[in-house]
Amino acid sequence: MGFPTLPSLIGIFFLIASGFAEKAPYSFVREGTSAPPVEYSDYIVVGGGTAGTPLAATLSAATAKVLLLERGGQPYGNPSVTNINGFGRTLADPSPTSPAQQFVTADGVFNNRPRILGGGTAVNAGFYSRAEPEFLSRLGLEPRLVEESYRWVEDKIVFRPLVRQWQAGFRGGLVEAGVVPDRGFTYEHLMGTKVGGTIFDENGTRHSAADLLEYANSNNIVVYLNSIVQKILFRTSPGQKPKAIGVIFKDSAGVLHEARLNNGSSNEIIVASGALGSPPLLMMSGIGPGRQLQAHQIPIVLRQPYVGRNMVDNPFNGVIFPSRRQLEYSLVEVAGLPDTNNYLESISMSLNFSALHASAQNYAKIANTTLPTFEIPNNIYLPSGVNTTTPFQAGQLLEKIKTPFSKGDIELENRDPDRTQRVTFNYLKDSRDVASCVEGLKIIKRVTESNSLSSFRYPLASFTTYLALGLAFPTNLNVKRLSSLYSLSHYCVDTVRTTWHYHGGCQAGKVVDRDYKVIGVDALRVVDASTYDQSPGTNPQATIMMLGRYMGIKILQQRSN
Repeated sequence: MGFPTLPSLIGIFFLIASGFAEKAPYSFVREGTSAPPVEYSDYIVVGGGTAGTPLAATLSAATAKVLLLERGGQPYGNPSVTNINGFGRTLADPSPTSPAQQFVTADGVFNNRPRILGGGTAVNAGFYSRAEPEFLSRLGLEPRLVEESYRWVEDKIVFRPLVRQWQAGFRGGLVEAGVVPDRGFTYEHLMGTKVGGTIFDENGTRHSAADLLEYANSNNIVVYLNSIVQKILFRTSPGQKPKAIGVIFKDSAGVLHEARLNNGSSNEIIVASGALGSPPLLMMSGIGPGRQLQAHQIPIVLRQPYVGRNMVDNPFNGVIFPSRRQLEYSLVEVAGLPDTNNYLESISMSLNFSALHASAQNYAKIANTTLPTFEIPNNIYLPSGVNTTTPFQAGQLLEKIKTPFSKGDIELENRDPDRTQRVTFNYLKDSRDVASCVEGLKIIKRVTESNSLSSFRYPLASFTTYLALGLAFPTNLNVKRLSSLYSLSHYCVDTVRTTWHYHGGCQAGKVVDRDYKVIGVDALRVVDASTYDQSPGTNPQATIMMLGRYMGIKILQQRSN
């Protein structure tokens, strides 16, 4: 009897799952404190984020027993997470249980690491856009299964945005600035100006990757929350590859548990903890650069010098455009894809610089340093009511460097997997990235001068006004130079911020093979953005969720064979 064709296999998965699917929140999602001392599963997925949740949901649709371990809590019942208006509050939350754990890179840029079921999709700006076809082709993915996997995600959690006044104006401004043609609404990666998808519905309710667990077979899956995996366990024998056999995780009460794989050649552990989590976990488990492991007295399972290398976060820069009109609260809905090394996006809201500076002080405290500030010179025009002490209406026009040349690494500072380890992205260290940033800001300048934004623009405001407000917006620990008001290259360096589009550290071809299996060991894969050498599309969440679904099906195909 031959193996089922892909369409019939997918149909079987849906048929099996449909009778046992649940709506969120789920009965199979529990606190890690309820876990037994030892639990056995066919698949252990480490990380319930953007890739891990679709992967676990797909694996559970067959007869395999799936355990998903997530270091954070539930997204449901938390308005700061589930409602669009909570976006800023979530990122500013410095508490020990924050869904967006704050940290500062070694190069001084303020950042957040997701700590919640749904991962980055539970705390991000929601924009949904597929990857460029060249990226998918380079990964060696099957186009038909890629398409099905994207649609599987889109059918559950992706919506067409409303595109109200500010986003419509930004869209028109991009077209006037030469970012053409206007592609209208599409999920596809097309050059020009486009309206993409969003994971916020028309009521502003977020639908994160956690909602993809509605596809899961509730009989075959258990999810433990607030469960921090300490290390992966291996069986080693002379002359054979090390084999992953389980993990040790800690619950919120500090109690250690073991999760073990059942006997079976197809059973495996899949790490999906993201670019900030997966490389350190491999190192803490004994897979990584020998010198680092020895420095932390970690027994070496496999010397792997590329773990933690080639870390990238696409630099983000922008300006603050004060509006004389009331604006909708909007996150990213429109993207500009020019013929330069940039992507362009915008958000709009009421800006409160006092609150922003209070949040920035938390980051400075994390870095154990003093927060640099920027005083806007008196000769710079600011409209009446626009200042750094009271809230005002504003749009932020942002450019992201599409393919940065600057790369860094992540290194162990300690052996605590819940802490973000020392990561250096080397933002804009390569002069070619500075040049790309300048190109992007020049396009943004043309957008701010467009007729489409004329009804929002204060008549006397200039691009220098927008730059001055951008310098006063705290995004990093860099000293802000007055010269940045007149030099875009200085401005880029002084105001660089994160896009949260981290990738690298477990790159395909170096740490994992084309099936995402860790090279040199058995029964262990990494499936997340740490395997990428670039961030797919304008925003990566669509393709990371697609990859989780895609690899779930591929793994089940291999199991059936």
